[in-house]
Amino acid sequence: MRIHKASWKLEKKGQREEARQLRRQLQKLPSHDPNDPGFRRLHYVRYADDWLLGFSGTRREAEYIKEMIGRFLRNRLKLELSEKKTLITHGRSQAARFLGYEIVVHHNDAKHDRNGHRSINGQIGLKVPMDVVRDKRKTYMRRGKPVAMLTRAHDSDFRIVTRYQAEFRGIAEYYQLAYNRHRLGLLRWVMERSMTKTLGHKNKVSVNKVWNRYRATWQTPAGPRRGLQVTVGRGNGKRPLVARWGGISLARRTTRVVLKDNLPEIWRKRPAELIDRLMSGRCELCQSRTDVEVHHVRRLKDLLSKNQAEQPDWAQQMASRHRKTLIVCRNCHDGIHNGSSTGQVSRNVVLESRVR
Repeated sequence: MRIHKASWKLEKKGQREEARQLRRQLQKLPSHDPNDPGFRRLHYVRYADDWLLGFSGTRREAEYIKEMIGRFLRNRLKLELSEKKTLITHGRSQAARFLGYEIVVHHNDAKHDRNGHRSINGQIGLKVPMDVVRDKRKTYMRRGKPVAMLTRAHDSDFRIVTRYQAEFRGIAEYYQLAYNRHRLGLLRWVMERSMTKTLGHKNKVSVNKVWNRYRATWQTPAGPRRGLQVTVGRGNGKRPLVARWGGISLARRTTRVVLKDNLPEIWRKRPAELIDRLMSGRCELCQSRTDVEVHHVRRLKDLLSKNQAEQPDWAQQMASRHRKTLIVCRNCHDGIHNGSSTGQVSRNVVLESRVR
């Protein structure tokens, strides 16, 4: 605060160069006391069996927390903490790996917002690990160059383009939170060369002729994009099938997306039909209300015979409703298995189980 006032006074006096030097010195000072003994923060995040702790404090305290976690897992859950995978890293000098991302803590005094204040110091950043990009590239390369995937040459052009696009989209969408997502552009180039070489090998043409044959431009949310497009007509008034390569923006996605993983209302309010029929407690043959059971067959075609008149009542009812289950009471169920019902049923109707 004293430096800020001193620079302000120098500006009032017209000494702008001296004031500029003081402001540069001020930008190098932290806004909070980094050695505050009473400041501690501990954040916890978990996905399945992977977990991460973000701790603001000394390394000695971090090692103590790790020891306490290992003791809890050993004594309460009978699990052992992997010393090789459980690491303590400094956020500003090292990157922590979590769910395929590199997690770092930003620190750059030169990054300012519109008001001239430092904006990214202490912020958490997500990165695409470069070793992930190199490992993904190896699938489409031989001796350091993109090559044709001969195992895919027997597929149609539509299938080849669809598969390459789906594979790249899966990687690009997974790392959409990374601020260095543009690094996937190298993987995109390698996959593009591999795809065009695969199409060229299949059709016995050069890569340039592949581009001349399938080059197209279409509109995307990020604007017009160019790439490859394979169209397959279906006739009979149906829309053609379209496979495209390209059009996936690698710009960082900063808009917040609300996760909606609740089931639709229809699934939560409508129980299964079989449960409703069981809960009614009514035999669907004699209409008596008693303890009911389920009679079922393996296949609906087992209920069909050449002469429909030879079918028993229970088989006709199941065939007409297109259901392999029938809710019956104990007497009717025994009658079905004893053959006391009129008519004969196919001898293939076997191996049914009783559900009470």
